[in-house]
Parts: sequence; structure tokens; C-alpha cells
Amino acid sequence: MADNQYDILVLGGGSAGYSAALRAVQLGYSVALIEKEKLGGTCLHWGCIPTKAYLHSAELAEGARESEKYGIKTTLESIDMGAVREYKNKIVQGKYKGLTGLMKMRKVDVVQGNGKLTGPNTIDVDGTTYTGEHIILATGSVSKTLGIEIGGRVMTSTEALEIDFVPKSAIVLGGGVIGCEFASMWRSFGVDVTVIEGLPHLVANEDPAIVKIAEREFKKRGIKSNLGTFFEKVEQNDDGAKVTLADGKEFEADIVLVAVGRGPNTADMGFEDQGIPMDRGFVTPNERLHTGVGNIYAIGDIVPGVQLAHRGYQQGRFVAEEIAGLNPVGVPDINVPKVTFTEPEIASVGYSQPKAEEKFGKDNVETFEYNLAGNGKSSILGTGGIIKLVREKDGPIVGFHAIGTRISEQIGEGQLMVNWEAYPEDVAAFIHAHPTQNEAIGEAAMALAGTPLHG
Repeated sequence: MADNQYDILVLGGGSAGYSAALRAVQLGYSVALIEKEKLGGTCLHWGCIPTKAYLHSAELAEGARESEKYGIKTTLESIDMGAVREYKNKIVQGKYKGLTGLMKMRKVDVVQGNGKLTGPNTIDVDGTTYTGEHIILATGSVSKTLGIEIGGRVMTSTEALEIDFVPKSAIVLGGGVIGCEFASMWRSFGVDVTVIEGLPHLVANEDPAIVKIAEREFKKRGIKSNLGTFFEKVEQNDDGAKVTLADGKEFEADIVLVAVGRGPNTADMGFEDQGIPMDRGFVTPNERLHTGVGNIYAIGDIVPGVQLAHRGYQQGRFVAEEIAGLNPVGVPDINVPKVTFTEPEIASVGYSQPKAEEKFGKDNVETFEYNLAGNGKSSILGTGGIIKLVREKDGPIVGFHAIGTRISEQIGEGQLMVNWEAYPEDVAAFIHAHPTQNEAIGEAAMALAGTPLHG
């Protein structure tokens, strides 16, 4: 564009930023997307995609160990982490190549460099000024370290994805999604894993019924945990690393993974200087994701709430359509689907039972848990777990919660039920194919509607 002038400038090329750019050009706008590293951001290069590639390799390792109970005699010779890393890199590189090609095909101008907001309509990129009628801030997140020095045997998920050896033992600081996924993966690779979590439970944001099963399954798999006490310090030497808790208890291992969450990536980007509303580093826009400054919007991980790639995709599309005057429908965080890719997997959307009781009143909430032991496909897969539905009494389904091997694939129907405010009677009337794990959703809905079949 002449003199670097565009209809829309997007600062950040992760899930939120590039989806906003793609939707905006579909709507006829000229767009420059500014990214200092690689298109795709954390999700593609250091988060969602690479961790799931590792988890697939881990699933194969676990399957090789347990194959005899399915009548197949195999042995697990070894884990070649260098080869696993190369497999991961090929997946990431392929997706990256496809994304860069898509941006070029859609005629999004990608500007490589370090961008800084310098005015209500301008962004400086390494000394060059770009002007946009609208600006979308989408600079993503970074790993929190709580002051722990990262290096050597102490690492975040970014460094952990690059190691080319299988440690004999590992301490995972943090029992949330990232920590539990790495703990599950490493255990499948044969690592002696201990999870340290300051809160009383693992995956504490999930429904209590799911948390109970997750903790039980981790224990059965030999994943140790220390819950309810925060760490005090982390030390390392040439032989290993040590974590000391606030109560004086000490744990030692080959490596320590710091997985205590992710924070907003907004430092030194000029946001405060331009009057962008901030809170603890997060940008705090209104419900339409407008910052209140000029024509500047904020999306993705820098906006308080669940830090998930698909939330970023949705917010990116939303803002592009908002700029176009299409009055798009937003999705509140409570109705954003969430998946934890541990073994067993966890999937949820909507209100947990405690949160539903808090909102609607304890006497106005009904629930049903369908045990996967009654589901044929789950028995074939050798998994236990549950499907739990939460409904407002005499009203719609407001929560879907599930745990079990491969259960993440069922989150689609869960999302539709909750976001379309389906009644159990509505879902119960539909046919769920046999034999699938999807049947378990139908069984739970039938039971909650008062017409149980196998439940």
C-alpha cells in the first residue's frame, strides 16, 4: 500500500491475529499483519501443535507396552527423543508452510519485525511507520516463571519441547493443563514424574467429578503428586534439580518443568503510553473487544480469560466482522470448549456443577453422570471415565463434562448442546451411532430427560 497505509493493522501473527487478518481481507479490507517471530505464534510453534505431536508419540509408546492385553504381542525397544522431535518439527513446518502460503494467496501483507504502538492509528516496526484506520492488538502470551531462572535443567514448555533425551525423572511445577499434559506424556515415555501443585487439586478448573477421576487415573499410572503446598525455591547443579516447598519438603529429579501458567505478552509495546486500559499486563477491552481508544481492538491471550487458540480464532473473526458493521455474536468464556490432552483426555464446556449451583441455585440444577463402563466402544478402547451433563432444572443443558481415552473428539456435540441451549429431551430424541463413544452423550441426555436406556 502507498506510504504503508492500510485499512487494518494487526499486531501479532498468532491464532487470534492471523484469523482476524484472513477474515478482514475476505470482507474487502487491506491488511498488514506485523509479527516479530513466526506466523502461527505460540500455538503452532511452541504450544498446541508440537505438544500434541509429542502426545501422539507417547500414546504409541503406551500402546506398545500394553498391547498384550489386546492379544497383540509387541515390545517397546526404546524412545528416540531426537526422532520424536524431528517428527514434531516436520508437522510444525508443514503447517507453517501452509499458513504462509495461505496468507500470500489471500493477499495479507505480512510485515516481519518488532512492532510498537505509537498512536491511535500508527505502529512503528523497527523504525518504519505503518498507518491503519483500525488497529487490532493480538500479541499473545509468554510462559510465567514466577522469578525462577530458566536454563539448564530448569525449563518452560518451550525448552522442554526441544530436549533430545528421555529424562529418568521430572518434576512438574503446576497441575494445570500444560503441567498435566507434560506429566502424562513423560510418564508414557517411562519418566518418573512428580507434579507439584499449590492448589488442592489437579486441573482445578474442571468439574469436581472430572477432577476426582483425573487424579485417580494419574495415580494408577504412577504419576506422583504433591498438592496443596506452594514451592519456595528451585535449585540445580550438574547432576539434577531440586524443588523446595513452603513446608520444607524437598523433591529432586533430572529436570524441572515450570508450568505455572502463561501471562500476557504486552511489555514495552507502547500500549500504556497510548492510554490502552490495562490490568496486570492484560488489555481490558469492553464486551465488543474495543479498547476505548480510537479504533483499537484487543483479542486473544492478552485479553483476560481462557488462553486458548480457538478462542483467539473466534475473537479474530469477531473483531473483523465488528469493524465491518456485521454485528457478530460473541461467545462468552464460559461457553468456550476446553480440552486437556492427558491420558485420559478431559473435555468440557459450560458450567461445572458448583458454578451452575452458584448461578441458578442448588435446588435449580440437575445433573447426570453416564459411566463409560457401559459404553461398548470405550470398553474396546480399555478406558473408563464419564460423561456428565448439567442442566438448569426444567431447562436447557448448561454444562458438558467428560473424561476418557479419545473423549476430546466428543467436545463438538457438547459445545453445540450448551451454546444452542438444548434441552436433554432435544438431544435424547436424536440417534447416536453405535458403537461409538458418542453414544454416551445420548445415554446421558436420555437419563437426564427421564428416559434412560442403558444408564
